[in-house]
Amino acid sequence: TAAWIAVYMLVSSLMLIVNKLVIHLLKAPSIILLCQLATTAFAVKFGSIIGILTLDPPSIHHAATFSVVAFAFLSTIFTNIKTLQYANVETFIIFRACTPLALCVLDYIFLGRHLPGPRSVICLLLLGAGAVGYVVSDKSFEVKGYFWVGCWFLVFLFDMIFLKHAADNIKVKSNWTRVFYSNALPCVPLSILGMGTGETGRMDLNRFSLALLLLSCAMGLAMSYVSWQARSLVSSTAFSIVGNVCKFLTISINCIIWDNHASPQGLACLSLCLVAAFFYKQAPLRDDWTTGSGKNSASKSGNGKKTKAGSDIEMTRDALHVTPRVHKNAP
Repeated sequence: TAAWIAVYMLVSSLMLIVNKLVIHLLKAPSIILLCQLATTAFAVKFGSIIGILTLDPPSIHHAATFSVVAFAFLSTIFTNIKTLQYANVETFIIFRACTPLALCVLDYIFLGRHLPGPRSVICLLLLGAGAVGYVVSDKSFEVKGYFWVGCWFLVFLFDMIFLKHAADNIKVKSNWTRVFYSNALPCVPLSILGMGTGETGRMDLNRFSLALLLLSCAMGLAMSYVSWQARSLVSSTAFSIVGNVCKFLTISINCIIWDNHASPQGLACLSLCLVAAFFYKQAPLRDDWTTGSGKNSASKSGNGKKTKAGSDIEMTRDALHVTPRVHKNAP
C-alpha cells in the first residue's frame, strides 16, 4: 500500500507541473484533457489486443456504471473550472483541504468505516488549519465565489465516494478495465466541449509544446492506473488527504522552480499539513460491514476476488502504513 501511495503522490505532483506548463503553452485545456484521455484509452485497448495486458470483455453493466464515473469526473472538472473563474486559488485550496472532514462522515455512512479516532480527528483539524494558515499568509488573500466552490465541493464529495464504491464493488479481472472505461467514456462530451469553445483554433503547436503534450499523455496513462490502484487500497478520506498532500508538494515544487516563493509563515503551514497527513490513521471497516451484512466485504480485493487470507483477515490500510488485523471469529 505504501508503495502505491508513494508512486501516486510522485506522479500526481509531477503531472500538475507538466499540465501547468502545457496549458500555458497551448491554451486549450479541454483539448489537452481529451488527448490525455484518448491516448490512455487507446493504449489500454491496443495493449489488450496484442496481449500484454488483460481487459474485460465489453459489458453493458461496466459501461453503465463507469458512465456515472465519467459524469462525476467531468462534473468535477467543470465546477473546478467555474470555481477558478469566479473565485481565486486560495479559496479553492481552503475548500479542498476541508474535504476530508466531510468524507470521513460519508465513509461512515456509505462505505462502512468507523468514524476517525481522536488522533485522526486532530490530524484532520491540523490539516485544515494548515491550509487556512497558508492562504491567510498570502497578502492578496480574499475569499469569493461561494456558489461555484460550493457546487464543486458537493460534486467532489460524490466523485470520491462513488469512485471508491466502484473500486471496491465493481468486479473486474484487471485494474486496466477501470482505466479503460473511465478514460474512454468522457471522450465524446469532451470532444464536443473542445469544438464548442473554439480551442482548436487557439492552439500554438511547436516541437517543445508537442513534446510536453506527449509527456502529459504518458503521465496521464500512469496517473489513471496508479490512482485507481491507490483508491482501491485506502478509504476515500485517506485518498483525499493524499491528494491534498500532492497539492502542497506541487506548491513546494513551484517555489523551487519558479520565482514565486511562499512566505516563511506559508511554508510553516505547509509543513504542518504534511506532518498532519503523515500521522493520520484511517478508520478501519466496521465489523457489521465485513461479516456478512451484504453491503461490502473486506474479504474481497479491488477486483472482486477472494484474497489469499479469505474472510479471516481484514487489512486496515492507512494512507502510509498497512496494519493487518485478525477478526475475532478467525479460527
